[in-house]
Amino acid sequence: MIAVVPQRSRTKSWLLLVLLLLFVVVGGVSYLGWRQSVPPVRATLQAPRFLGHTTSLPVAFEAARGNVKRAEVRVVQAGRSVTVARAETPLGARVQLPVTIESTALGLKEGAATLELWGSDDFWRPLRPHDRAIVSHPVTVDLTPPRLEVLASTRYVSPGGAVLVAFKAGDASHVDVTVGRRAFPSFAYGPADRGARVALIALPYDYTSGTPLGVTARDEAGNTASRSVPTELKPRAFPHDTIKLSEAFLQAKVPELLPQRPPTQSLIEGFLVINRDQRKQAEEEKIKIGAKTADKPLWSGPFVQPRNTKVFSNFAEARTYVYEGQTVDTQVHVGFDLASTKHSPVPAANSGQVAFTGALTIYGNTVIVDHGLGLQTLYAHLSSIDVKPGDTVEKGHVLGRSGTTGLAVGDHVHFEVLVSGVSVTPVEWWDGKWIRDRVNKPLKEAGLPEIAGVGEVPDEPVARPAAAPRPTRRRR
Repeated sequence: MIAVVPQRSRTKSWLLLVLLLLFVVVGGVSYLGWRQSVPPVRATLQAPRFLGHTTSLPVAFEAARGNVKRAEVRVVQAGRSVTVARAETPLGARVQLPVTIESTALGLKEGAATLELWGSDDFWRPLRPHDRAIVSHPVTVDLTPPRLEVLASTRYVSPGGAVLVAFKAGDASHVDVTVGRRAFPSFAYGPADRGARVALIALPYDYTSGTPLGVTARDEAGNTASRSVPTELKPRAFPHDTIKLSEAFLQAKVPELLPQRPPTQSLIEGFLVINRDQRKQAEEEKIKIGAKTADKPLWSGPFVQPRNTKVFSNFAEARTYVYEGQTVDTQVHVGFDLASTKHSPVPAANSGQVAFTGALTIYGNTVIVDHGLGLQTLYAHLSSIDVKPGDTVEKGHVLGRSGTTGLAVGDHVHFEVLVSGVSVTPVEWWDGKWIRDRVNKPLKEAGLPEIAGVGEVPDEPVARPAAAPRPTRRRR
């Protein structure tokens, strides 16, 4: 007997089969399309806004599947494409491609350009997408250095002194004012339309002739311009002294400043740790504090030496330390030691804001007042402190009381003037005429506001800075 399948059933079966095939085809195409839509390689870079003469930038490529087969960086300008870096198989799943673009060597011109990243992977695909840039980033080729002009500067300088320089730096994004390798900050100063900046820089006590003073400006493209600071160096001699270390002094100070001294370490060994390592720590801390300064002058007129005080140790005094007849150390005293009566009031030398209070290794209890533009004063060995960081003080405001804390014997105040943490001789800042000649005169020549409270600038410059006062007796 032969079974007969109705025509309707056969038609229905064929229809189901066609629908099933259609589902498979559409699904497969959709799956393949989804796979094709996943970017085969992703790329990232720290995108610059400008390309200068030489521009370096890290670029990373990462394959979604498999490994990166090709990584390429191009610069396109005026329809011309230039490959600046390229790497090919085998590269791994993730590739860091260092890129240095030499604009002039590549024939790039100033103006608009496009930075493009290209890449491919080795993962099998039935269809390869059209090769195109993974990342396109607009840039500007800038080959012109910033406009840099030194307007005026302190003409006569000496080791251990300070210099003011006024300048314009055009469209610079970063400026360094340097003495040798040491950089000092600069600050926008005067009317905004003048575009002027000023910097106070310190010549260390060991500054030698020929060490360059200069201004270097760098724009965002990395182009630089440099100018020297015109000065005339005047020599300055500093005193020497010998300090005989007594057993009583060591027994009093070493346990105080080095409480964790090992039992096997002698008192003189402990003293050398204090005199060398803790002194160095204090100098480093002064540099850090000096970096936190107001961007405008907070002071006016000459700085003031406390009334009825005598100078017992001079700035940049080279000290030889002798113990039991043997030289054990040499150091330089970077400040003035001032003494009058026990626990005498310690006034602020000028107006400003308290930047630091507390123990500072060999300096003991210390106050540092910021006067703006990197200029600060330090008051050390205090028995008590009457101010706190952030307090605004006027000239003569009592900061604390003199004492013997730190590496000191005999009640006194160790006083320093600092420029960005570098100690300079206080005698210059106590002298109103020096400030008129070395600070206000270059400001006036640059057409900038002068520091108030100093008076008029004399017609002729003063060639010789004031000499330091002669010490009358020793203070450690």
